[in-house]
Amino acid sequence: MRIETDFLVVGTGVAGLTFALKAAESGRVLVITKSKPEESNSWYAQGGIAGVFAAGDSFEEHVQDTLRAGAGLCNERVVRRVVMEGPERIRELMAYGVHFDRQPNGELMLGREGGHSQHRILHSKDATGRAISSVLLEQVQKHPNITLTDQLFAVDLLTQHHLGLYVNRGNPDITCYGVYALNYAERQVYTILARCTVLASGGCGCVYATTTNPSVATGDGIAMVLRAKGRIANMEFIQFHPTAFYGSDKQPAFLITEALRGKGALLLDPLKLDRFMPRYDSRAELAPRDIVARAIDQELKLSGLPHVWLDSSHLPADEIKEEFPTIYEYCLAKGYDITKEPIPVLPAAHYLCGGIEVDEWGRTSINRLYAIGECSSTGLHGANRLASNSLLEALVYGHAAAEHARKVASSFDFEYRVPDWNARDTDNTDEWVLISHNLREVQSVMSDYVGIVRSDLRLDRAARRIDLIYRETESFYQRTRISPSLCELRNLIACAYLIIKCAKIRKESRGLHTTLDYPDLLPVAYPTRV
Repeated sequence: MRIETDFLVVGTGVAGLTFALKAAESGRVLVITKSKPEESNSWYAQGGIAGVFAAGDSFEEHVQDTLRAGAGLCNERVVRRVVMEGPERIRELMAYGVHFDRQPNGELMLGREGGHSQHRILHSKDATGRAISSVLLEQVQKHPNITLTDQLFAVDLLTQHHLGLYVNRGNPDITCYGVYALNYAERQVYTILARCTVLASGGCGCVYATTTNPSVATGDGIAMVLRAKGRIANMEFIQFHPTAFYGSDKQPAFLITEALRGKGALLLDPLKLDRFMPRYDSRAELAPRDIVARAIDQELKLSGLPHVWLDSSHLPADEIKEEFPTIYEYCLAKGYDITKEPIPVLPAAHYLCGGIEVDEWGRTSINRLYAIGECSSTGLHGANRLASNSLLEALVYGHAAAEHARKVASSFDFEYRVPDWNARDTDNTDEWVLISHNLREVQSVMSDYVGIVRSDLRLDRAARRIDLIYRETESFYQRTRISPSLCELRNLIACAYLIIKCAKIRKESRGLHTTLDYPDLLPVAYPTRV
């Protein structure tokens, strides 16, 4: 089956939905997602969205907080643009119908999170991502120029390679014509042709055994760009959220939002139940996430125990129940009353700060292809994302990419010479255990050797194991009819390769990348590119 559209969007997070609504003013938009529309990292975001709204706050303070958190690797021009444009984009959300928490006098209730010098985090209880995503989805689903199709898995980008031409990373004219996409129900691969293609496909948290990300976070867009010979940067910077609930019986691990620490919750060591963060940073529990995660990792190594404690029992119980109802109910179901006792927490893979390299409009190194949201590397986050800047980035770059794509889309023609998917010489197989086994092994290797603290020895060991898994999986892929689980495994292997490769290039400890062999920070920051 062949489909044509002016704008193709892969993903239904905040970035992709924002782009779709803006681009629909100038043409037909097709939004595809491999799962339910609600399944995205955006939907699961508890904390909030950062913006300068308080009278005592300023753009400059938000800029400087972002730069400090990014450990010298942020693009300051990008930071200033996102911070200064952010409030306008947030007001657009309010116009769509998103409701943020307000004080009794009607003013916005602004929280504070790690790395922020001011109260500037807008929340909708402790389910801000869901509040924003649900409103954007409602707007998308009723727009006459937008078609949203779920259970449609983007498999590969269409480029000159599919016309029989040789393509490599030195080619400046690689062009994207759309994607091949697998329809689950029909077990058929569609050829989707687009004037402009937008990857809003999210991160790759599922490359680790413990992650706050939903199961769809398998790095699909990043892996497709790697195979299409596009540029990817800074993949070593994986942010581990310091406080996921310990003892979750399924993935994703349940996130305990940083806003709870912003409210005054304290981290306690697992043995003496004493505070430990003041020993690591003067900002204590409100230090940036990389510092807090490393501190917890160190405390776990010292104690030999699997978790530390997060204590909010000293805070007003009625306010905790009112502001954090999701966390309160979840922990209560697990046997912990957070208004009376501490809860067990540990770090979990949470956010990718690198990704597909893009410019100020979200354009990738591949013509007619944009990347926005967590799958992209814009320069905003540098070596470590400041809390609640991710939804802000998604809004700003969703808007920017749509502004650019609307201006140029009509000048592009569909590339009808692209052939349909060729499934000849492939068979169904009973050997699907290889997929589940290799997935578990990838996650184990990455968690054991490429986690919060790394070393050359660990990275070399991980690289050898991932290479073997890659070769086994590619051999299986070449002779087997594709399935979503097989495609996701291939994509996670590609992301594991990229994370390890970038980590081996970086001969220093910076932000989220800490290595025992190079503990010092180099005087000049440099990006890692693949």
